Amino acid sequence: MAGIISASKQGKRVVVIGGGVAGSLAAKLLQFDADVTLIDPKEYFEITWASLRSMVEPSFAERTVINHKNYLKNGRVVTSPAINITESDVTTKDGAVIGYDYLVIATGHNDLLPKTRQELSQYQAEYEKIISSQSVLIVGGGPSGVELAAEIAVDFPEKKVTLVHKGPRLLEFVGDKAADKAFDWLESKKVEVILNQSVDLSSASDGKRTYRTSGGETIHADCHFLCVGKPLSSQWLNGTVLKDSLDGKGRVMVDEHLRVKDRKNVFAIGDITNIPEMKQGYIAESHANVAVKNIKVMMSGWKRKKLSTYKPGSEIAIVSLGRKDSVAQFPFVTVVGCLPGLIKSKDLFVGKTRKARGLSPKLVQGKVL
Repeated sequence: MAGIISASKQGKRVVVIGGGVAGSLAAKLLQFDADVTLIDPKEYFEITWASLRSMVEPSFAERTVINHKNYLKNGRVVTSPAINITESDVTTKDGAVIGYDYLVIATGHNDLLPKTRQELSQYQAEYEKIISSQSVLIVGGGPSGVELAAEIAVDFPEKKVTLVHKGPRLLEFVGDKAADKAFDWLESKKVEVILNQSVDLSSASDGKRTYRTSGGETIHADCHFLCVGKPLSSQWLNGTVLKDSLDGKGRVMVDEHLRVKDRKNVFAIGDITNIPEMKQGYIAESHANVAVKNIKVMMSGWKRKKLSTYKPGSEIAIVSLGRKDSVAQFPFVTVVGCLPGLIKSKDLFVGKTRKARGLSPKLVQGKVL
């Protein structure tokens, strides 16, 4: 397949860099209209917001970790990080040079994840770490830290869970009401929440299980989990032709059609963009849909069509609180409990995300369809 492009797909070479929620959907939607190459450091797409459930239920990862080739039946996957972009090609760390007519940047955040799906034994290891501990320390009060604390508190109520956050409130990406409701919910489950402090993780060296905070408090914990934000995966672009397309925070500047600044055939989607909005999975999928529509219009020769415009919508944030509850921030109301939990917490949008990539939302007889 490599190096051979049918006459019907001349001028329709699309390279997607990044196989996360945005890149995977873009590649899937374009595969029968273009000659698609997906470049990703790993062989699989992971539904990252569901990974915390896998830490208390390792079998959950059977549905949330998906080989790229399972949904990309009519494209090629290059398993290697992209290291350079020119006006016509992308070069990978392994030395592959892949030409493009259209390019989609969807590299999101840096994640130190295994290359192959088979190496994802980490969830079982993390589960066993939790099981064998009587007390757990979680560092970071963003969505990952709050959701992990909630998962452990619900599934293992006998364990002592302490969450330490350096900021004045939890969930700083949402409003005060949602943050306060999450705080109250965690305290109702006997999770100790310590704000405005950091933790010196090295203070528990030499086999000791006592950690010291910046406020002078001591915390006993049999294990700890670090749940802090990951940096954008954009620094590598500084050595490419797109170096002038980054803003001061390392985000890729895009126009209303999601094309990279001053570029006609290069798009950026997902968390890496400079669009002033929450960085969430459903928003990244919206980016992918708009970019795909526009690439199809351009490939068709602009026949009686114009480019679609991306307009940020009303922002909705739902933070899962265990298997049944969640806190949800809607434009005009913020609620907590089992009613918003019905929207997300049971399945964490895993079935919906799999279905969008043409896969069965469920398991049958222990196998993912």
